[in-house]
This record gives sequence, C-alpha cells and structure tokens, in this order.
Amino acid sequence: MRKWFWGFLFIAFGFVCSIAAERNPRTERISGSAGDVLEDDPVGRLKVYVYELPSKYNKKILQKDPRCLSHMFAAEIYMHRFLLSSPVRTLNPEEADWFYTPIYATCDLTPTGLPLPFKSPRMVRSAIQLISSSWPYWNRSEGADHFFVVPHDFGACFHYQEEKAIERGILPILQRATLVQTFGQRNHVCLNEGSITIPPYAPPQKMQARQIPLDTPRSIFVYFRGLFYDVNNDPEGGYYARGARAAVWENFKNNPLFDISTEHPTTYYEDMQRAIFCLCPLGWAPWSPRLVEAVVFGCIPVIIADDIVLPFADAIPWEEIGVFVAEEDVPKLDTILTSIPPEVILRKQRLLANPSMKRAMLFPQPALPGDAFHQILNGLARKLPHQKSIYLKPGEKILNWTAGPVGDLKPW
Repeated sequence: MRKWFWGFLFIAFGFVCSIAAERNPRTERISGSAGDVLEDDPVGRLKVYVYELPSKYNKKILQKDPRCLSHMFAAEIYMHRFLLSSPVRTLNPEEADWFYTPIYATCDLTPTGLPLPFKSPRMVRSAIQLISSSWPYWNRSEGADHFFVVPHDFGACFHYQEEKAIERGILPILQRATLVQTFGQRNHVCLNEGSITIPPYAPPQKMQARQIPLDTPRSIFVYFRGLFYDVNNDPEGGYYARGARAAVWENFKNNPLFDISTEHPTTYYEDMQRAIFCLCPLGWAPWSPRLVEAVVFGCIPVIIADDIVLPFADAIPWEEIGVFVAEEDVPKLDTILTSIPPEVILRKQRLLANPSMKRAMLFPQPALPGDAFHQILNGLARKLPHQKSIYLKPGEKILNWTAGPVGDLKPW
C-alpha cells in the first residue's frame, strides 16, 4: 500500500507540473452530434409566445423574497427575463411554435433559504386556468405545445422528498406539456418523455470574479465540500444520497488523496480550480450545483448518481468530460480514479477548457451565444414541428383537471 501511494504521488506530481507548464492550456472540441450542437443558433428556428400574467404569479413573489434571484432554482426567473427580450419571442400567438407561462413556483423559501414547493401545484393550476380561459391556445392541445420551467428537486412532482414526489407524480394537468427541469433520472415517474433537463442556477458573475490564473497547478487530487449525512431529515442515516455520500466519508476521510469535508471555505471556488477531480454525488435528488461549478472551473466531474439524466445530454458530451462511478462502487473510488491514464485526464481537461462547454452550463445576464438559455431553445427547436396528433378534436379531453391530492385543488 505504501509503495503504491508514493508511486502514485510521483506520477501525480509529474502530471501537475505538466499542467502548470501550459500557461495557455490547449482546448479541444468534439465534432459530430455532441459538441457541435453547443454552437447551434435557435434564432429563426422557432417562435415563442410569452403569456402576460398578473404579477402575483411572478414579479410580486420575487419582490417579497429577492433571495430567489441567487437560489439554485433561479432559472425560472432568468428564463422569463431572457424570453421577454429574446429574438425568438413573438407578440403574435397565431405564429407561435411554443407558449411559455412565466410562473415563479420555487420562490417560496424558508428563513434558511430552502424551497417549499407545497403551494406550487395550486399556483400552476391557477395560472393554467387563467390562460385556458383567456386564450384559445392551451385548449386546442391541452398544453402539448406549451413549456414550463419547473426547477424543483423532483420537477413537477412538487416535493423535496423522493418517496413523496413519486407518490404525487407529475401534476396531472402538466402531463402533456414539455417540462424544462433540473431533475433528470431515467425510468422515474417525475421525468416525462420529452422533458428538457437543464443545469441548476449558479451565479455566473460570482464565479467569474473568483477565477485564478490558468497556470495554477492542480495540486488537489479529489475535492468535495458538502453534507455526508443529513441528520435533520435522515436521522438514522443510509437514505440520504442512498448512502453514497456516507460511503465517501467512511472510506476516504483519512485518505490523503481526498480533500473532503463538511466545511464550506471562502476559498471553495479557488479550491475547485486547484483540483483534478471534483465529486458530484447525488443528494436528495441526483443533481447539485457542483456539476455546474466543476465544468466551469475545469475540474473533472466525478458523477455518482445511478441513472442520472444530465443537463443538455444531447449537446454536452458528458462521457468525454466526466467520470461515472456507480453508487455501489463508491468504496473503490480511489482505485477507479488512480487507474485513469494521465493522457485521458489531460484530454478531459482540454475539453473542459472549451469556453462553449462552460457557457452552456450558465444563465448569464445579459445572455451570451450558446449559453443555457440558448440550449433550452435549441432543445425546443429540435422538438419541432409538432405532430398534428397533439391537437385535440372538437370536444375531446385527455387531461383530468380534478386528479391529484385534494389539497392541490384549493384556490391559490
């Protein structure tokens, strides 16, 4: 064991030195369907009509709690702002390909900043009742040409605990709509076929301000900051993160290759830029902002979340830039990561250095070509043209407005 450890340190030292030697590290791009799609321009390929709702559905909610602007679920707010001035916006609903309903359904936070999604179903139902009674477009397809941004832990299931989210299922009146959501897990009741999986919001300006010189050596092998046990919500342990985070701590808390802790230092962003691998394990949901931070800071994301559907998976070559580790293999993390050849690590870093890869993960203000806003629009454009079968025959109904928990039916 001792021989292996020092042998690896020698290899790692040489590797770090080679990175430091590249004052202007080369970038690399991937051609073909993945990678090239990052540079798609959605303008001219779709038109979006933005419903004008009373401010109680959006602006007044934000005025009540401005913290929503920096929360990980803030994509719903910034997407609204982006579309209002986007060249894809049309003021003529008759020519629209897609219809967007601006609802800030996650902007209900506890004093500690945690989202409370319990009012969201009533809020969404209220907004749909309004648009379906004021405009004719919802009724002709029951929302099949509408999209909603629902960046909760479990999307339109509107609950932060998975078993409750599964029990609730996707809000019935959203079953035909396209859901733009952070949650993505294959074969899960909270993910509709055709949903667009997006990254959580991470503050672009804040991250940009914390950039360190490109030639800084990556002297940390594995980095992670965050909870390993959620004592408040999972006192017996083992359920939170399906035990994956606990396994990281129990197996590697004393391993010198692993810089892991529950402490969140002021140098968090700088530390990620000094790390080769950044752990991105599931929490209560499969995703977290660490995925965005790792890509932006060029730290190879180690994705520990079985069956995860990653953001913009049809555009970002995740298999090429990340490392996937099954939850049951967490105890072997050290062996898995030290077995990756240096040339493979270098290529992943060159791909991560591609500015288009970083930009696709962010919601900047103002918007930039190829950013997350544009990737969402690209996803919508690739779903066009709508099939004629989405439009209902006169008098036909598919959705059940009275389905779901009784509490959801109360007025909002």
